[in-house]
Amino acid sequence: MKLTTKLILAFLLVSLCSSGVIVASTRIATNREFDKFVNDRYEKELVDELEIYYMENKTWDGIEGTFIPFDRNHSRQAEPQIFFFSIADTTGRILVPGNRYVTGEVVSPETLNLGTQIQFENKTVGILLYDTASDRSPMEAEFIHRMNNSIFLSGVGTVILALILGTILSRTITRPIRELTAATREMADQKFGHTVPVHSKDEIGDLAESFNKMSGDLSRSFNLRKQMTADIAHELRTPLSLIIGHAEAVHDGVLPPSAENFEIIREEAERLEQLVNDLRTLSLADAGELSLDFQPVDIHKLLSDINAHYMIPFNQKRISLNLAPAHAAQSMTANLDPIRFSQVLTNILDNALRYTPENGRVDISARHIDDHIEIAIQDSGEGVTPEEAAHLFDRFYRADESRTRNDGGSGLGLAIAKSIIEMHKGRIWAESERGKGLKVLIMLPLK
Repeated sequence: MKLTTKLILAFLLVSLCSSGVIVASTRIATNREFDKFVNDRYEKELVDELEIYYMENKTWDGIEGTFIPFDRNHSRQAEPQIFFFSIADTTGRILVPGNRYVTGEVVSPETLNLGTQIQFENKTVGILLYDTASDRSPMEAEFIHRMNNSIFLSGVGTVILALILGTILSRTITRPIRELTAATREMADQKFGHTVPVHSKDEIGDLAESFNKMSGDLSRSFNLRKQMTADIAHELRTPLSLIIGHAEAVHDGVLPPSAENFEIIREEAERLEQLVNDLRTLSLADAGELSLDFQPVDIHKLLSDINAHYMIPFNQKRISLNLAPAHAAQSMTANLDPIRFSQVLTNILDNALRYTPENGRVDISARHIDDHIEIAIQDSGEGVTPEEAAHLFDRFYRADESRTRNDGGSGLGLAIAKSIIEMHKGRIWAESERGKGLKVLIMLPLK
């Protein structure tokens, strides 16, 4: 059974139960209150008639033969009959019998207290005991019948209205669920990126927004996986082709077995080994199995060591490498793995060395921001657009697709740097504009 049908039946069942209780209680209350109203009104008229009789006769004797009360139709009865009331004195002894009591019978004080006093000259001359309610008159019965029919029809109308509203509401409630179901089927068929409209701000709306985010993430992950597979195949094929080509050429005598040709084979083998090592590092980081040796490290000392290590290659390319001096009053200690963190800085500086032109400069600085340490590496290269800067840490990404492997590396260095920084509970990102260089920022928590 579909959820829409279940909701409609639930609305209908609740409406039937509530309408049934309301109709039954209203009919009972209407009948009771109507009889009470009519009886109270008739009782007052009867008391007035009895007071007039006693005032004229000064006794209750002979009332059975001479006093003919009104019936419920407000018309005189043709013949005397047994009264549907009795009259007792103040002691409870029956003076005028009705259909419940006989002359001389003594009623209980409780019953006497329920009666109505008949007054003459400010003196109680009798107590009217209303025995039972008489049958309704045809007009009264018709009135009650119409009232009961109106109540019943109101209940039926309420049920029909609840059924209509239940159908509309249930379809409105289940509409986003049906859309989500259709979208999940699309996703099950490997059709990623399908989103659903968000109709409300309630829990179902939150579910739709979460689904759209998940769908977008899955689509990007699926596309990145396909792209990464193609990139890995391409990156592995290039050095392998060079190694095999040179080896076959030497073997066939096309190329001489010189040191130069063997050096080409060795260099390509080293690049292939580096690519495999980078891929292994990334896979370990993704699986959370990359081992880190955390310890307190003086950030400025670490930067000084890296700066000294890169001074020679930067000088050879006539690029100025500058490290901002440490602030004496600021502690620059963070809990990190010095080897892995050095690998991050090395990957960033390798890129800066590769893309900064001669007579350019690279500036390294570190500073406190609240309870974090911010490390900035700014080069004076050509830079990239902000859109390209947002993808620099994607695997195998190159801002300039025309660059070869020899010019731009494998495209895994910054991806590895991002994974390592995230394992340090930090954040890394790039800021750049065309013609204004590239700045890489690293945010680390203080020790």
